[in-house]
Amino acid sequence: MTVNFDSQNANVYRKDIDGLRAIAVSLVILFHIGTFGVTGGFIGVDVFFVISGYLISQRILNSLDQGTFSFKEFYTRRIRRLFPAMLVTVLCTLSAGWFFLGPLQLKELFASALSSVLSFANVHFFLQSGYWDADALEKPLLHMWSLGVEEQFYFFWPFFLLGLARVKGGGKVGAYWSRDFTLFVAYHLVYSAEP
Repeated sequence: MTVNFDSQNANVYRKDIDGLRAIAVSLVILFHIGTFGVTGGFIGVDVFFVISGYLISQRILNSLDQGTFSFKEFYTRRIRRLFPAMLVTVLCTLSAGWFFLGPLQLKELFASALSSVLSFANVHFFLQSGYWDADALEKPLLHMWSLGVEEQFYFFWPFFLLGLARVKGGGKVGAYWSRDFTLFVAYHLVYSAEP
């Protein structure tokens, strides 16, 4: 698989990627509604992460190659794309929680809402996990963990790619080296993990 550096094709609609997104979302939904025989809804989340990483990397590498990359533009696009839906979800959940939750559950809901808005829901829920932790069904914003991971990726990844591109001389050589290095690290992390 190669990264396309042709800026004219960087924003072309891709049916294959939309098809993968549909499969990923379907796996997650089928898992969460308890469809018999569908286990491992996390695979859908993983596929979605890979698609997102690929598209974001392609966009960043193309703009680095053209010398047009802007952190301000990149982060503005991410905020415009992700935050409206996230804020509506959080506000609707808080509104419902105000009527249906007791004081302790409402306090926890506010804490998880704040961590979601600050893009640290994954850290918040990880720090809560343990023997005495509440069931997942009692955490209305638990699904925000994946958005936290994605937003953290968006925060660090452009810096990483820009740094690698500069180390290797910038342009296509740096971008290709960045991609190859990233694939090497990803391969190592996947195949060196304990089963």
